[in-house]
Amino acid sequence: MRLTIIGVLTLTLSAGACSRGDTMAVAAGSPVGTAGKADPAAPAATPAAAPAVREITIPAGTPLAVILDTPVGSDTSRVEERVSAHLARPVVVHGETALAEGSRIGGVVTDAKQSGKVKGRAHVAVRFDSLSLNGSDERYQIHTSAVGRTAPGTKKKDALEIGAPAAGGALIGALVGGKKGALIGGAVGGGAGTAVVLSTRGKEIHLAKGAAITLRLTQPVTVRVR
Repeated sequence: MRLTIIGVLTLTLSAGACSRGDTMAVAAGSPVGTAGKADPAAPAATPAAAPAVREITIPAGTPLAVILDTPVGSDTSRVEERVSAHLARPVVVHGETALAEGSRIGGVVTDAKQSGKVKGRAHVAVRFDSLSLNGSDERYQIHTSAVGRTAPGTKKKDALEIGAPAAGGALIGALVGGKKGALIGGAVGGGAGTAVVLSTRGKEIHLAKGAAITLRLTQPVTVRVR
């Protein structure tokens, strides 16, 4: 009987010790049976906020300073050939940068005319129609005024080329046959000078890679920037 009582007391004391141990673990912040699991009471991680996107309208008439990446020429380019360029400096609207330096500009050759032998000066023109923001693949359609260049005239040079052989012919004619010879020599010399001019084309016009030109928007364009 005494042994039975002692055994019951021993079991009771062991159970009490276990109960006190569990209570102390809970009080210390280590819940029993939740090892390796997230605490449901802990706040969830907040995702990083995406950068705000805003729209900026660039008004008509805004100048765009660009640098050519594709060379063009009156004797080397063809109408409808694609041309590329990039902004030489940013475009700022009401204190905000709408277009960053380096933004890409695309366009086409609208005219490429070689200089003629008899008449007609060389001319080349380009119109830009697309815009891609720097660091973005988003493309916008733009409307700009055409940019063209025309070769300088050569009338004064042509007159000198015709006149000089004529004077030389007159001199030779005078030495050979007097006044009558001078008239004949002048006619011959003038004809030779004219032949030189007719067989020579005028100057061509070229815009090399790296050339600086200025475009002007003819219609407003709205871009999305971050």
